[in-house]
Amino acid sequence: MPEISPSGEPTEGAAGRKRRHHPRSLFGEILDWMLAPMLLLWPLSIGITYLVAQAISAKPYDAALEHTLLQLAAQVQTEGAHGAAQSALWQQTLRQPPVGGILGYQVRSKAGALLAGEASLPAPASLPPTQAGAPLTVIWRDSEIGAHSARLAGVWVWPRVQHGASATGPVLVQVAQSTEARTRLARDIVQGVILPQFVVVPIFILLVWFGLGQGIAPLNELQARIRRRRADDISPIDEQEAPEEIAPLVDSINSLFARLQQSLQAQKRFIADAAHQIKTPLAGLRMQAELAQRETDPADLRASLRQIGRSVERTTRLVNQLLALTRAENQGGAARAVFETIDLRQPAAEAMQELAMLALDKQLELEFDSPPLPLPVRGNALLLQELIKNLLHNAITYTPPGGSVTLRLRSATADEARSAPVVQLQVDDSGPGIPEAERALVFEPFYRILDNGSEGSGLGLAIVREIARQHDAEITLSDLPRGASAQGLRVQVQFGRAK
Repeated sequence: MPEISPSGEPTEGAAGRKRRHHPRSLFGEILDWMLAPMLLLWPLSIGITYLVAQAISAKPYDAALEHTLLQLAAQVQTEGAHGAAQSALWQQTLRQPPVGGILGYQVRSKAGALLAGEASLPAPASLPPTQAGAPLTVIWRDSEIGAHSARLAGVWVWPRVQHGASATGPVLVQVAQSTEARTRLARDIVQGVILPQFVVVPIFILLVWFGLGQGIAPLNELQARIRRRRADDISPIDEQEAPEEIAPLVDSINSLFARLQQSLQAQKRFIADAAHQIKTPLAGLRMQAELAQRETDPADLRASLRQIGRSVERTTRLVNQLLALTRAENQGGAARAVFETIDLRQPAAEAMQELAMLALDKQLELEFDSPPLPLPVRGNALLLQELIKNLLHNAITYTPPGGSVTLRLRSATADEARSAPVVQLQVDDSGPGIPEAERALVFEPFYRILDNGSEGSGLGLAIVREIARQHDAEITLSDLPRGASAQGLRVQVQFGRAK
């Protein structure tokens, strides 16, 4: 029966997932790569061994056949074909058994006429005779004689005794030998070489199996040491105890542990700071609520309730910023996976609409300057809107009443950017600005400039930095250009322009 998901749809089941995600065995892969070539080459080695055995077994038989041929050729040369055929050596050779020995002899004239010996020996197709007095040259052939495979050796000789056809020129002396004996010898050689391998190869496989198991034993020990660790133990692995081949892997794991340690420490600091930041407004809320309970004058009670409302608003803003920062930090690669081409004017306009009432309540002039043409960038629309909202909220918060906040978008030309085209986002305000010595510190969570006359959590620019990092954007803080305002701050975020 298939498993059913909570939504009512069938799922793959544990067995199917196990089959699909079966881990690869390093031991098995190494063993396969070692044994598979050997098992494939083994039949090839048997064939090569057989060919070599045939060549080895042929040498002594060819030497004996050549020796016999030259003896008979010498008799034909001195006694003539008929005289040699009547000699005792000739008769003794003819009486030898055919299997494994000599099958027959033959003497033919230059014209092909049979002068002596066995007529069953095939005549050569075309064998030119040698010149008189030339060294004897043995001519080798393989053929079939009856039911036997034969090896034939022939030589042309010039008989000194002129008789019959031999008086007209040279004669061909041939000797045929069965190949059964040499084939049997080659087979015995192959068997002598191959049969021990049926014992040696299984022993070799067992030794390889055992040796490979001993070779990867350090991996198993390293795995056991890692499994025995506590969940909170991310100390480096001792590289001296690991084999040299997996030293890069151990180094990568140690590097991962180091980054994880830094991340955990940053999270601990962040949680501690967040707890402190939340605890303070909650304590204030509790105190204000207790004071409100004691109030009897309706006007004082309404004032206390308004103060409680402002405290709730600040606390809500702090919690939302904490959640936004955590979400931005944890999305990372997941956010990049859903990046798409976005017109930056759209999230900017939505952020302006959301914060317009806050600027009006503070009697600030809020301006939005954007070109009529689209400004395409690659990114996540929600994160980009969060980035712009935090920049605008910071500018509105720290700008005194009667001031101005401007959000400006523009596409930088190649000459201005001195590189590929970019899209620039600028937020200008007429607030107190940020001293140059503290501009690198304001991006840290919960960092606030003292005596700036405004309340805040110090998380806005930390969120902006994290979102900008995920979008490969550059952030710069600078004073407003001279003539634009007596004081103020310009925050510029530069994005790569999408194609």
